[in-house]
Amino acid sequence: MQRVTMVDALRGWALLGLFLVHCVERFELYWLNPVPDAWFDAVFAIFAGKAFAIFALLFGFGFATIMGNERARGGDFAGRFAWRLVLLFAIGTLHALVYRGDILQVLALVGLLMIPFDRVKTDRVLMLLAVGLFAQVPLVWRAFAAEGGAAWAQASAVFAGDSGLAFLATGTLADMLAVNAGPGMVAKWSFYIETGRVVEIAGLFLVGMVIQRRGLFANAAQHKRLWLGVLGLSLLAWAVVNWAEPRLLPPWLPESAPMVRQNWEWATGQWRALAATGVHVAAFVLLWQSGLRPLLGWLAAPGRMTLTLYVGQSLACVPLLYGWGLGLYDDLSHAEAVLWGLALFALQVLFAKAWFARYRYGPLEWVWRAGTRMTWAVPMRRTI
Repeated sequence: MQRVTMVDALRGWALLGLFLVHCVERFELYWLNPVPDAWFDAVFAIFAGKAFAIFALLFGFGFATIMGNERARGGDFAGRFAWRLVLLFAIGTLHALVYRGDILQVLALVGLLMIPFDRVKTDRVLMLLAVGLFAQVPLVWRAFAAEGGAAWAQASAVFAGDSGLAFLATGTLADMLAVNAGPGMVAKWSFYIETGRVVEIAGLFLVGMVIQRRGLFANAAQHKRLWLGVLGLSLLAWAVVNWAEPRLLPPWLPESAPMVRQNWEWATGQWRALAATGVHVAAFVLLWQSGLRPLLGWLAAPGRMTLTLYVGQSLACVPLLYGWGLGLYDDLSHAEAVLWGLALFALQVLFAKAWFARYRYGPLEWVWRAGTRMTWAVPMRRTI
């Protein structure tokens, strides 16, 4: 099955969004003294919670594509794909030592849990499971339990404690590695689990599988009405969540039970971000069918090497921002951080286009593929 260029471009859009979020967050150091402004709020409103969700959706799409291609050849790739995810988890673990907010570990682990669902042949069942995951039942349950006085539910989130973030601003390289390998790693997983993001990623993985099976990306032009419907329903869902949130978070909630409000906020935040993700994806698919395709097409090259560029962003920016490097995290305004982010991403686009003129895969993508196949005999250079 041929690559779907639109999917590569959508992945590039998610990579851009994730990078800009990281830029205004100063790769986590913003949270030492969070002072938002219009630039910060705009980046978060557009991309925070949405860019990583698009990655999760496309991760499920890619999984279904690989498994479907192997079945067409008469094989079963489940075991090999599990090994592929183990390798991704290892890459993510190394990356998390540099940037604690790494998402590769999370995608790899959730992907391992989702492999058995490839054997579910009914797309309707997968969608029902996804809706159940999107309901964020654990968060709602914990909110009610906290209101009922359960001590475990009223306890503060683990990531709210001291995770050693200050060491990244003032410490040495060794301090950064030690903190990110210990309390930073614990805080990262606490955040993804306790805020419901892991559950949402699992649901998006299933939706991505259904999109691939139904050819909704590969044959997007034939499904224009469906994508218009997705756009409309996503906008409606976003409006409903905004209307419902004040009613789910009444002002009379006692100050003595902050986790009641917090869990409801996490749940409604995930619902809002999910709806906005639907808007992003549907709008991108529809715009791809318009005269904007040549402009959006520039995102396809970086979208084909997101693993290399995602890790590369951290390797380039962390030494500039952290205390063991130049320590610029508190010298840049949010506007400057966004503009520098756009400039650096533009350089990544040019690098990716130049790279693919000669090579089949991005550098880390090739290593990952070779490791999956357990052979270095994976062709890298393009043949003319």
